[in-house]
Amino acid sequence: MGRSLRTGAGEVPPEPVYRNRNGDDVSPAVGLFGDYPDNRPETVKLPITAARCAFRTTFETLVSGTKDDHGGSQAESQELCNLSKLSALAKGSRNIGGSVSYRRLAASAAVFAAGISLIPGMAHAAGTDSGDAQGISKPDLAQAGLENTAKFSSPAARSVRQSAPATAPKSRLAAAPMAETAEAANPTLAVGLDAFATSAHAIELHTSVTSAATPLDIAVAWGDGATTTASASGTQSVISEHTYAELGTYTVKVTVTDKAANTSVTNEVAFTTAGSDYTPYGPTRLLDTRNGTGAPKAAKVAPYSSAHLKIGGNGSIPAGVTAVVLNVTVTSTTSGGHVTAFADGDEKPSTSNVNFVPGQTVPNLVIVPVGANGYVNLYNGGWEPVDLIADVTGYFTQTASSGYTPLAPQRFVDTRSGTGTAKGQLAGYGSFGTQITGLGKVPASGVTAVALNVTVTNPRSDGHLTVYPSGQQAPTASNVNFTTGQTIANSVIVPVGPDGRINIRNGGWNPADVIVDVVGYYSPQSKGSYLPFAPERMIDTRDPKDPVYGPLAGRDYIYTAMAEPGSGVTGFVLNATVTNTKDSGFLAVAPDPNTQEAYDDNAASMPAPPTSSTLNWTTGKTVPNLVQASTGGTGLVDFWNQSDGDTDLIVDVFGMYQES
Repeated sequence: MGRSLRTGAGEVPPEPVYRNRNGDDVSPAVGLFGDYPDNRPETVKLPITAARCAFRTTFETLVSGTKDDHGGSQAESQELCNLSKLSALAKGSRNIGGSVSYRRLAASAAVFAAGISLIPGMAHAAGTDSGDAQGISKPDLAQAGLENTAKFSSPAARSVRQSAPATAPKSRLAAAPMAETAEAANPTLAVGLDAFATSAHAIELHTSVTSAATPLDIAVAWGDGATTTASASGTQSVISEHTYAELGTYTVKVTVTDKAANTSVTNEVAFTTAGSDYTPYGPTRLLDTRNGTGAPKAAKVAPYSSAHLKIGGNGSIPAGVTAVVLNVTVTSTTSGGHVTAFADGDEKPSTSNVNFVPGQTVPNLVIVPVGANGYVNLYNGGWEPVDLIADVTGYFTQTASSGYTPLAPQRFVDTRSGTGTAKGQLAGYGSFGTQITGLGKVPASGVTAVALNVTVTNPRSDGHLTVYPSGQQAPTASNVNFTTGQTIANSVIVPVGPDGRINIRNGGWNPADVIVDVVGYYSPQSKGSYLPFAPERMIDTRDPKDPVYGPLAGRDYIYTAMAEPGSGVTGFVLNATVTNTKDSGFLAVAPDPNTQEAYDDNAASMPAPPTSSTLNWTTGKTVPNLVQASTGGTGLVDFWNQSDGDTDLIVDVFGMYQES
């Protein structure tokens, strides 16, 4: 049922294009998988990929227009897509488990140092039937996440000269004044420093030495107690790398010594690691346009305009936060539309976080970058005004706090079976507590917050669920909103109480079943630090330019090669949306046990269809949900359409977790 993207018979895909930080073409003379020459470019980026063709198109454009939202001409856009599609090769078909499986390769030919695999939440059991596979290989998202990080510099003019440590008797060294010694001893000696982040915890230091043609010793003190040495000869640039165990700001000191001239120079640069750690907060309501909380007045957000929400400095949230975790709810809707969350000061991305139809109340968890001024924007992409509600459950800063550990999904609560709580529906306005720490693969201590997928099913009235830490009163925040008879899931990140427990309250009048799946946790011992970056559209089966164009068939799946094992990338934050749904069902997202090489060699086995769901839908509905994603052992992840009808799938990426 899948389709295959191929080059024509006998065609050779073009060599990939590499660019440095300035955008210059610095493609090496060797192929993509070859060894780099000694004069390799300072920064190597993967080639433009076909998956990025979909990034140009906004949600509203695909529904109602043809505008190129990124400002480029249609000709330029088409040329970009053509180039990337030529470099994306499909690998034929294979009979797996008795059914023919066609695979489509949607993006770049290789991934060097980053990737994704998604961990699903659980709600429904999957059917036993399974369909065809369509394959894609994703771009280098680690580079995308780092390309906008700061450059830290200290020019050579800041060099401080001094006499080198004496190797001769002090009486001889004192025979000439320092000024005369410096003037005669390598007078041009100086050192300039440029530092770049190469991962959440790592630094690449460019030491630019100016000197007479003479041997030099270079010593680097990284600011965390570690030191390294290097050698140089005369004027040249030396590149050094280092990985910090903890996030923070470090003073890097470089000393260049000319032993022959008994002279040295030093320079220092302050470097801040790119990653951010999580601090639980609340849950606390920061915005409610219905009553004016967090807004200038009680008023709906006008169409095609934004609510301007203060994060940094709001309450006890510190200034300088890099990202925030919000549960965003849209309500009082009178038209269809979507909500986009983005950092103030940034261009509005062509992605969506919450999609809605008239009369609908819809929540979704978002992890959104915060602007330099401490604000985020919540954009109403609908035709009519809407009310917006935002509840905060935590924030990220570039200081050591709690890292993230992704887990394979683990069911902790199911009221239908009595798992984790009493068997039977949760009564209206009732609540229960459940233990998180010390169960499954969650540590017994040190956990500050937990990442969940919470599902409500079989509700007997409209209502909402609130998830909150034990030892607190239920806040006014909501995590899942539902209507009578609806099955709906939402991602939740919630602080854990002092006893390692959380509480769940049913805000509806009548009983409902509740399912809770743990997909990860935050703790000071966890090393996964977050790197937020500009949202990008990764998959859009509605877009004719997308190599996975066409609805995802029932019981079919798309496998994605997104992670390079050993890259240090442990997970990603995605938003998955289904639309044009032809039958009721759910989306299951799970790691693939096969390697990319197995698919390439037509040797892949059929993955077991997941008995889990990331989001649930009924016929004709558009439903989004945030996914906290683990990279898995092979670096591949599967998106399963667990229904008997076609559906379109959109996946946007918002950031990644990285250990080193």
